Amino acid sequence: MEIQAPALNLPAYDFRTRVVDGTPCVYDPLRQKYVAATPEEWVRLHLIQALIEFRDFPRGLIKIEHSIRAHGRPRRCDAVIYDRDLRPRMIIECKAPDVKIDQSTFDQIAVYNVALRTEFLLVSNGREHYCCRVDFDRNAVEFIGDLPWYHELTQTAD
Repeated sequence: MEIQAPALNLPAYDFRTRVVDGTPCVYDPLRQKYVAATPEEWVRLHLIQALIEFRDFPRGLIKIEHSIRAHGRPRRCDAVIYDRDLRPRMIIECKAPDVKIDQSTFDQIAVYNVALRTEFLLVSNGREHYCCRVDFDRNAVEFIGDLPWYHELTQTAD
């Protein structure tokens, strides 16, 4: 089965697909299972694969659909990247390609960061990617021009 997916500003990958109970699904190699092939999932799979292949992110330090509590409510991060000491270093929020990334997207990931306090935040709709570094001491955010390398996430770790 071929999934009709929108073009992304990410490398193309040939993910395994099949229909499960009438729903088109794609195989997520990190979770090692088939998941519904939603546009957001398509972005997440491609973005994570690009980080692994082109930015040296270790597969074993990426947690997909990570549950947290922020402001007393349960939340779910699309992905969290950990360092080798298992400290969270980056939160990833993915949107479908037709969803515009705006202030509400950054507000959403900032709420997640209240709980995790990561230094890096990455939002993407597969076409546009925004990564920033959070400086908690200065209460400032600096946007980074490109997707970071894994070693950049960990070189500033305590």
